[in-house]
This record gives sequence, structure tokens and C-alpha cells, in this order.
Amino acid sequence: MGLESVTSRQQALVVIPARMASLRLPDKPLADIHGEAMIVHVWRRAVEAGIGPVVVACAEAEIADTIKAAGGDAVLTDPDHPSGSDRVWEAVQRFDPDGAYDVIINLQGDLPTMEPAQIRLCLELLADDAVDISTLAAEIVEDYEREQASVVKAVISLPPGAVQGRGLYFTRVPAPSGEGPLYHHIGIYGYRRAALARFVALPAGHLERRERLEQLRALEDGMRIEVGLVDRVPFGVDTPADLDRARRALAPK
Repeated sequence: MGLESVTSRQQALVVIPARMASLRLPDKPLADIHGEAMIVHVWRRAVEAGIGPVVVACAEAEIADTIKAAGGDAVLTDPDHPSGSDRVWEAVQRFDPDGAYDVIINLQGDLPTMEPAQIRLCLELLADDAVDISTLAAEIVEDYEREQASVVKAVISLPPGAVQGRGLYFTRVPAPSGEGPLYHHIGIYGYRRAALARFVALPAGHLERRERLEQLRALEDGMRIEVGLVDRVPFGVDTPADLDRARRALAPK
């Protein structure tokens, strides 16, 4: 199936998991950014991508009410899900029980500066039927990020000049060694629906538990992850300082 046929039939369902429980920034999805909740900003970016319907998978009714007031769709999910992927899968089953959408985009709810083109790229990377999961990365340009454990590095089979390649590993340490760029992984995933169903049914993998990186479960099970390169990393909002940065970035011009 080629890219044209995928996009023309809008076979992507974009799901944004969101929950209120954040230790460093309480009630994070509802944090105000210029008069709108952060989760609304993320929802708008997804709508602007234009690849299909967007639904917010909420752990709490307050988030659902906020999205619905903005004109969006929301699904209340079990608040006790162990991961965002499990929350996404519940929302997919409830929003699309008949399986109309073959591709699911899992977009984190704390990325208000995510560009619509980046969301579209996750769909484009699934044009190859051999790919189970797609995700994004950007070249690391700040030296401190190379050592920072919170910056996940994507190890990609990427010849010089290529803009996408197979993801071989993800880690919190600088990798690979030797001369050449390192890549900052970005937390957005495109799944074939069957791959997402398979993924959430798997037990946590050994490397997943060791690195505390969920995507390693897929690699340990033999799934193919295709990684596309983008020019910049949309920063995540985890702290009050991050929120101030988001407000500056999204200030009306």
C-alpha cells in the first residue's frame, strides 16, 4: 500500500493520551497557555495535521469536558492504565470498535509545540508494509543532551544523507560510539492497528525494564520501527519552567 492510498483514505486515527497525575506539574493537561488548556493546543496541532479524526484518551472527566468544550472528541478511559499505550488502545477500541482505521498515531499530550508536518510524517513512514511502528528523531546539537539521561537516543540504521531508517535500539546513554551524529528520540508513534494490539498484549521486556523505555518491548519482540528525521525537537512540558517556555513559544504574534 503506497503513501497516496494511505493518506487519501485518511486511515489514521490520532489518539492523545492525557491524565492529571503529574508530580512535577499538577493538573498538567489543563495548564493555561494563553487562554487555552495545554491539551487543547496539542489537540489543535493534531487536527491541523489533517490525517484523520483526533480523539483525546482521558483519565479524568475534567480533561474530557475541556476538549469537548473546544469542539473535540474525548474518550474516558480507565485511570489505572500502566502506560499511555494501554490508554490509547482502550480509546481506539471504544472510538472505532469496527476497525475502520488501520493506522493509529499516538501523540503525547504534553507536546504543545509539535508541528502538524511532524505528525503527518509518522503516517508517511508507514507507507512500507514491512514497518510495524513509526517514530521521529532529530539530530542532537547541544552537547549537554548527549549525556543527559532524560534525552532518549535513537540508534538508527541511517546511511549518510538519508532522512529515515530502521530503529535498532533506544537508550538513555550516548550511542552509538564513534564519529557521527547522535539522535534525540521524539515521543510520537504511528502504529499499524494490529501492531498496537500485539504490543499492548506483550509482557514488559527485559530491556524495557532496564532502560525504562517502552519501545524496547517492540524491538525485543521483533517488530520493525522506522524512524524519520525532523529538524527540531518539540519540547515536552514536565515542569513549571517548561510551561513558561511553552507560553513564550506559543505567544500570539
